[in-house]
Amino acid sequence: MAETSRVSLADVTPAIALGPLDGRYRSAVAPLVDYLSEAALNRDRVHVEVEWLIHLTSQSVLPGAGPLSAEQQAALRKIVTDFDGNSVRELAEIEAVTVHDVKAVEYYIGRRLEDIGIDHLKAMVHFGCTSEDINNLSYAVGIKGAVEQAWLPAARSLVAQISDMAEANRDVPMLSRTHGQPATPTTLGKELAVTAHRLTRQLERIARTEYLGKINGATGTYAAHYASVPGADWQAVSKSFVEGLGLTWNPLTTQIESHDWQAELYADIARFNRILHNVCTDIWSYISIGYFAQIPVEGATGSSTMPHKVNPIRFENAEANLEISNGLLDTLAATLVTSRWQRDLTDSSSQRNIGVAFGHSMLAISNVTKGLERLDVPAEVLAADLDQNWEVLGEAIQMVMRAEAIAGVEGMDNPYERLKDLTRGHRVDAERMKEFVSGLGLSAEAEARLLALTPGSYTGIANQLVDHLK
Repeated sequence: MAETSRVSLADVTPAIALGPLDGRYRSAVAPLVDYLSEAALNRDRVHVEVEWLIHLTSQSVLPGAGPLSAEQQAALRKIVTDFDGNSVRELAEIEAVTVHDVKAVEYYIGRRLEDIGIDHLKAMVHFGCTSEDINNLSYAVGIKGAVEQAWLPAARSLVAQISDMAEANRDVPMLSRTHGQPATPTTLGKELAVTAHRLTRQLERIARTEYLGKINGATGTYAAHYASVPGADWQAVSKSFVEGLGLTWNPLTTQIESHDWQAELYADIARFNRILHNVCTDIWSYISIGYFAQIPVEGATGSSTMPHKVNPIRFENAEANLEISNGLLDTLAATLVTSRWQRDLTDSSSQRNIGVAFGHSMLAISNVTKGLERLDVPAEVLAADLDQNWEVLGEAIQMVMRAEAIAGVEGMDNPYERLKDLTRGHRVDAERMKEFVSGLGLSAEAEARLLALTPGSYTGIANQLVDHLK
């Protein structure tokens, strides 16, 4: 077939997104843009440079550079708060000349000092810094904001939703399936509570993350600092500055902050993702056997050719995005903890994908949230399944027989083997099970207790266990 001429979509204005996070799924990940986009990184670089200038002058570190007035400090910080689309474009123009992103930020700030009345302090912008001093702090500020203001709130909301479902279904009995086979019954609420509990533990770990930062020069020795201003306590200046940004000071680094905290954070988020992935596959399976019914969305298409279908697309979409997120998170965690000698640039390229990793996780959280909202629990389906599996009471009967034997009741020999002969490979209905129990010769109290037991009531204290979520 002859190739026809066509319009290049790469030339369309505004630019068409190459990836789905900035196209199809933009609304789900939009909160991350303010923290983990390239523009946000540049704004945070401006923020760090501005605060460093203010910090140096307020500490009177450099002779002749006394404290700035409140108005001058406010004007400097306005460079950050006014950072917008025009700022992004101006920085790009400067970088096209410098071919260096952090140097472009230095010049961007320098252009504005004359209007603030401190043009004589232009040499103090980026004073004593290597690019990584600015970058490590900017990434830490951005990642901290993304986690605390965007990712964690979404994840906590999802876990609260699962916890509410656990409470609402705490008394709904259902058949367990260990190894995919009928097993001791539980309640739907208790199983959901297990999930919520697991996810909550990971969120608590993530909430305790230490976001480390450093500002100590080209190889972490403060060499340029002491060469230029030998009388200053540069470690104290560095520590107070980093902590003033809301970060934890790292006193020992090479040119780069070692990124170990990032690897720890990404491992925790990846673990949360994996647990959530397990939730998705379980719910998908429960939908397939009718334990969950999906509430149709008015006007929505399930299958393009089979009108009866309501596909579990939210959970399938979440599975895929969790896998992509974890692929990136695992790579980041493995890559960022290594650096050749005092510095190489592999971390620079890797870290530009942090937002993508978070984005796919957040998209998955959004899909699971929406998927759960459209689930109904047909309790009659769960009850019917229980009623078809009376053999699961075999565990209870043989344990009662063991207890009876210990208490001195005769005829309780080989309880496990006798129940195995009764139940393995056989479907046992209520009548047959009660007949078996009645012929065991149990004490009157034990026999009455077992005859009253049904698969639907053999759930132990499952409903009470939900209380552990409170």
